[in-house]
Amino acid sequence: MFTGIVQGMVPVVSIIEKEQFRTHVVAMPGALGEGLTLGASVAHNGVCLTVTAIEGERVSFDLMRETLRVTNLGALQVGDCVNVERAARFGDEIGGHAMSGHVMCMATLVNREESPNNCRLQFEVPADYGRFLFDKGYIGVDGISLTIGEVHRTAGVPPRFSVNLIPETLARTNLSERRPGDEVNIEIDPQTQAIVETVERVLADRLT
Repeated sequence: MFTGIVQGMVPVVSIIEKEQFRTHVVAMPGALGEGLTLGASVAHNGVCLTVTAIEGERVSFDLMRETLRVTNLGALQVGDCVNVERAARFGDEIGGHAMSGHVMCMATLVNREESPNNCRLQFEVPADYGRFLFDKGYIGVDGISLTIGEVHRTAGVPPRFSVNLIPETLARTNLSERRPGDEVNIEIDPQTQAIVETVERVLADRLT
């Protein structure tokens, strides 16, 4: 389990490409790598990955076909930075919201509005996932626990949602580097998903 509180940004230092498979290596210095062991879980841009090798500060992770298809990790290049969070331990404070590290889809950044102390980002999601979006609901964006500021639904247009970022979030995560056209990983709040799908199922049963 993860909490959506990013612990740092780390650079990709090496990529090994194979057929529908990729191993990428990141540098995890200091406290980020302290006590890390083979088989441990670390979220990269919100994607739960397993440690496959450790050589000093260089830590390797394997990305399978489905991960490359559903997430933005397949587009990473050497030098790019990813948001990382170590798996939560029993008793840890949950500062964000409970997240599984299972990305459901990608969203496209369509608008970025900046002011001296605030930043507002608007994302467009695939139509199938719009039903899980609600004002003030939780959402995971590239592994960051955020609150949806506003949901925009217009006939004939894919659903959109906006989030408002404080300077601390911009300083600690790679959302500071995101520009219109970039894709981010989305994890829908699992409780919201469960409620929506249960209501849909009950209503469908009543209509049959």
